[in-house]
Amino acid sequence: MSQIEVIGIGLDGISGLNSKTLDLVKSAQFLIGSSRQLSYFSSYSGHKITLGDLQQGIEQILDLISQETNKSIVILASGDPLFFGLGRLLLSQIPPEKLRFHPHISSLQLAFSRVKIPWQDAKIISVHGRSPETLIKYLKQGTEKIAVLTDTQCNPTEIAKLCLDLDIPVKYDFYICENLAGEDEKITYFASEDIEKLASLKLDSFSSLNILILLRSTTSESKLELDSLPKFGLPDSIFSNYSDRPGLITKKEIRIAILGQLELQSSQVVWDIGAGTGSVSIEIARLCPKSQIFAVEKTAIGYSLIKENCQRFQVDNIQVLNGKAPEILLDLPNPDRVFIGGSGGNLESILELCSEKLLPEGLLVIALATVEHCYEALNWIKTQNWHYNLLQLQISRSTSIANLTRLSPLNPVTLIKTYPSISKAN
Repeated sequence: MSQIEVIGIGLDGISGLNSKTLDLVKSAQFLIGSSRQLSYFSSYSGHKITLGDLQQGIEQILDLISQETNKSIVILASGDPLFFGLGRLLLSQIPPEKLRFHPHISSLQLAFSRVKIPWQDAKIISVHGRSPETLIKYLKQGTEKIAVLTDTQCNPTEIAKLCLDLDIPVKYDFYICENLAGEDEKITYFASEDIEKLASLKLDSFSSLNILILLRSTTSESKLELDSLPKFGLPDSIFSNYSDRPGLITKKEIRIAILGQLELQSSQVVWDIGAGTGSVSIEIARLCPKSQIFAVEKTAIGYSLIKENCQRFQVDNIQVLNGKAPEILLDLPNPDRVFIGGSGGNLESILELCSEKLLPEGLLVIALATVEHCYEALNWIKTQNWHYNLLQLQISRSTSIANLTRLSPLNPVTLIKTYPSISKAN
C-alpha cells in the first residue's frame, strides 16, 4: 500500500524542515507540490508533479495509489496542512490511513509572533474564496482579536473599506503580515485612525501571501467636531457604547424613523424609557434644544454611557435617571411624547402609567423587536381603544468588498405610534 507523507513547508524552504522530513523527501519516488515549493528541491532526482489545478492533481495522486505497486509519495503543503490547507481536501478524497501529516509552523503562528501579541483568544477566519459574513459578525460584535486569512479579492484594503461601510462603533488597528519567513517578509501597521488611508490604497498594494491581524484599538475617542455633524441621523460609530456589545445601539436609520414618528415640537417634555446608550435622547436634544428630555435606563453601565454621551455631544437638556420603569417614572413631569425602547419585561405596567401621565395631544412610540412584545403592546392598545399605526422597518445597508456591493440586513424593528386623542390623524 502506498504511503503518502504530507509535509508542511514555509517560505523559508528547505531550511525550515527538520532532518526527518528532509529524509522523507529525498527517499520519495514522487514529490508533489506547487511550482514554488518544488523549486526548493532542485537536486531531487525522483518524479515531480506540479499541483496547478488542485482537483486534477488529486486525480493524479489517486491514480498513483490505485496501482498495485507500493510507491513512496510526498505532498508539499503550505504551513500546517490541516489549518485551512490542502489537508482537508486530501482527507475528503483519500483514505485517512494512507495519509501521514508533518505540520510546519503555521502562517498564523508566525504572524502573531512577529507582532508580539498572544493569540490563544483570537477569532480565526478565512475569507480566501469565502463569504465575509463571519468577519462581518465579529466586527459588529467588537471582537478583540481577529486573524484573517485573506485572498487577492478580499484583501486588507477591501477589509478596511468594509469596516468603514459598516460604521461600527469600535475601531481596529491593522497588522498586515506579508510573505512570512520569506526573504521579502514585511509587517505593516495601520493605526485605527489611519484606516481611511489604508482603504484608499490599490488592491495590489500587498502580497497575496498575507495574514491580517485586527486588534481592537484602545486609543481614546477623539473629540467630536460638533459643527460638522448632521442635524440628525448621527453615525452609530461616534457614540460611546458598550465595550462588550458595541452593536447594542438603536441604529441610525431606526432613530431617524423614530424621530419622524414622534412628531416632535419645540419645548416639549419627552420620556425616553429604556434609553440604552442615549442615542435617541441625544438626537431629540439636539433637534429640540428647548425641550426637556428624561432618559431612563435601569443598568448602571447604560446610565454611565448616557452621561458620557451627553458630555460628548454637549447637550444639557437631558436628565439621566438610573432606575426601573414604571416606578422611576412616577414623579416625572407629565410628558408630551414618550418613546419606549426597552421595557425590562414590564411593558404593560409602563403603558398603564403612560396612559395616566400623557398630556392631551400627546403620543407614544414603541420600538419592538419581537412578535410577542408587539402582540402584547397591541393587545393593551386595543383594550384602551387608542388609535395606532404600525411601521415595520426591514433595512439593509450596503457593504463593499472584492469590487462587489452586498446588502447586510439590520434586525427588523416594528414601531407602534399610538395616542388616545381622537383629534389626531393616523
